[in-house]
Amino acid sequence: MAFRAAAAVVSSASATFIGSQGNPSLQSIHNHFRLKFHPFSPNHPQRFISFPIYQPGFRCQIRAISEATAEPIIPKKEYEEQSPKNWKIKMLYDGDCPLCMREVNMLRERNKSYGTIKFVDICSENYSPDENQGLDYKTAMGRIHAILSDGTVVTDVEAFRRLYEQVGLGWVYAITKYKPIAKLADAVYGVWAKYRLQITGRPPIEQILESRKKGEVCNDSNACKM
Repeated sequence: MAFRAAAAVVSSASATFIGSQGNPSLQSIHNHFRLKFHPFSPNHPQRFISFPIYQPGFRCQIRAISEATAEPIIPKKEYEEQSPKNWKIKMLYDGDCPLCMREVNMLRERNKSYGTIKFVDICSENYSPDENQGLDYKTAMGRIHAILSDGTVVTDVEAFRRLYEQVGLGWVYAITKYKPIAKLADAVYGVWAKYRLQITGRPPIEQILESRKKGEVCNDSNACKM
């Protein structure tokens, strides 16, 4: 019965369209009222019935969905870095250094395929020197530090070379295995490490340390980023 009634409506709409070919006003009405009928099929659990509603100023189409299931909305969580179980090297990085984070993010992305690097943000309030070979915040801020799985601490360009090797980019720093090149590279890096706070528009290390003593941890305040 319902099917016949719907078919009659479709026939009426079609007749209206045919009669409206020479009548602009009827043609306009026809453009705003269209009925799409989707017959029910037992093989399709979802039934979609589309019908338009016209209101002055805009057109919209409402689609009624019956017997449809929706996926639950999962609340967005803050990013929590998961440390790989079988890491081979640990990278201590300054999470408040914008230029440093570009490299960290690149390595982190590459590490998704390797799982050999454990990343540790020294600016985090949870950072513990005891878990990182006794390297306190001030020492770790002085230059790049990496810790091998056997506890060996490496710094400067060697740290970069070791990190890059773990994500298939060893060729980038391969030339620094030669001592003359390594000394030159360390000298250049030393200049960057000395002035990086100024270059990135941050206060001197003394001021940052004072802010941390007052409880203004870098992750929870702008004090370290002034």
